Amino acid sequence: MPQTQQNAPRVRTRFPPSPTGALHLGGARTALFNWLFARHHGGDFIFRLEDTDRERSKDEHVDSIIQAMEWLGLDWDEGPHYQSRRFDRYRQAIDQMVARGRAYWCHCPPERLQGVREKALAQGGKPMYDGCCRDLGPGPAPGAVVRFRGPREGHTGWKDLVKGPISFDNAELDDLVILRSDGSPTYHLAVVVDDVDMAITHVIRGDDHVSNTPRQILLYQALDSPIPQFGHVPMILGGDKTKLSKRHGATAVIAYKDMGYLPEAMLNALARLGWSHGDQEVFSRQELIDHFGLEAVGKGAAVFDPDKLLHLNAHWIQHSPPQRLAAALPPFLAARGVERFDEATLLAAIPHLVPRTKTLLELAEWAEPYLVDEVVMEPQAAAKFLTAAQAPVLERVAAMVERLGVAESAALEAGFKDLAGDLGIKLGGVAQPVRVALTGRTASPGIFEVMVILGQARTLARLGRALKMATSAG
Repeated sequence: MPQTQQNAPRVRTRFPPSPTGALHLGGARTALFNWLFARHHGGDFIFRLEDTDRERSKDEHVDSIIQAMEWLGLDWDEGPHYQSRRFDRYRQAIDQMVARGRAYWCHCPPERLQGVREKALAQGGKPMYDGCCRDLGPGPAPGAVVRFRGPREGHTGWKDLVKGPISFDNAELDDLVILRSDGSPTYHLAVVVDDVDMAITHVIRGDDHVSNTPRQILLYQALDSPIPQFGHVPMILGGDKTKLSKRHGATAVIAYKDMGYLPEAMLNALARLGWSHGDQEVFSRQELIDHFGLEAVGKGAAVFDPDKLLHLNAHWIQHSPPQRLAAALPPFLAARGVERFDEATLLAAIPHLVPRTKTLLELAEWAEPYLVDEVVMEPQAAAKFLTAAQAPVLERVAAMVERLGVAESAALEAGFKDLAGDLGIKLGGVAQPVRVALTGRTASPGIFEVMVILGQARTLARLGRALKMATSAG
C-alpha cells in the first residue's frame, strides 16, 4: 500500500456530517473518498459530527449515520467527535481572535442589517455587511455577535486537488459572523477550529463548498494555523442531469441495505461516481484502496444510475460465498414469515439461486420454497398445472423418485423423457406439473437440482400433496 512521503505530514482526512437527517448518497460518496484517500496513503480517517444545529440535530440521525458507515465498512481511526461538546474550545479561539484584532464585536440590530442588504441589492450589489462596527471597538453586549475582520484587498486562492487553481477577490467576502448572539459558533469557525485541532491535512468535499473555502482559508490564517489541501469533488446528478433526488432512486444509504443490496456493490457504485481507473467497472475494497487518487476524479458532475448499482449488486451476489449470503438472509426471510429453517438446505440452494437474483430480497423469495415445511402454491400455477389431467404425471414421477431417489439426475431425466413419450406430451408437460408441485411456482432452477436440494423425503411429500390437489380438482 502506498505510504505518505518521507518527512511529509501524516495524511489525515475527515468526514463531518450534520446529524439533521440520514446519510444519503452524496454524503456517503464524500465519506468514501476521504476514507479511500486516507487508506491509500496509510493515513488516518477522522469521523466527527457537526451537531451545533440544536433544533435539527437528533440522536436517531446520529445512530442512522453511524449504522450506515458501519454497514459500508468505513471504519474511522478517531471519533466520532461532537461539535456540541467543543463550545468552550470555539469560544477560546474566538476570544483569541478578538484579542489580536482579527475579529470584532458587532452591535448592529437585525433591522439595520436588513436595510443594508436591501440598499445593496437595490444598487445592483451583493447583500454584504458594510463594516459599520469594524473600527468602533465595541465590547460584548446582549444581542451582539462577533465578526471576522477579513481583508478588503487582494485575493484568496488555492490549488484545488480536483479543480485546479481557484481564486476569490477578497472585496467580495464580507466580515462573516463567527459567534451568534446566542453564544453559539457558526459553521465556518467551528469547522476550521476542528480541522486545526485534529491536524487535518486534506479536506475532500463536494464542490458546493467551493465558495466556503476562501473564508475558511482566511480563518486558518487568522488562527496562525497550517492550511490543509482542498479537493472539491463534482456533484451527483440524476439520469436527467438534474440535482439528485428521490425521484432518481436516491434515498438514505441504509435503506439500500434493507432493499437487499450488498455493501460491496454500494461502495463500488459510489466510487465510480466521479472517479475512474481506466475502463475497470468492478472493484474490490482493496482494489479501491490501491488505485484511488484525486487526480483521477473528474471535474464534471457525476450521474447516479440505479440500474448500474443493481447490476453491480447482482455481480457481488454471484461472487459472494454461500456462507456469507446465508448469514445475510435471515432478516429478509423473516419478512416473508420464514424464521426457522434448515441452514444446510439454504446453503445447498444458494448456488442454484444466485444466477437468478439481483438483490437479497429476490434471493430470499427464491429460497423460500426450499425452507418451508409446506410450500405455498401460486393460484394460477396450481389452476393450470395441478389438474386431473396432470394427476397421472405426478403419480408416475412419484413412483420414479421412490425407485431411483433424487441423486440420480441422469436416470431421472431419462425417466422424464420416457414418461413424456408414453403419454404423448412434450417434456415440459412432465416438468412443469412437477415444478409447481415442488416449489409452488412455474419458475425455478432445474427440476432435478430442486429435487436434490429438497431431498427424497420432502420431494415425495410434495408430490403426494400435489397429487391430492390434482385429483380433487378433477
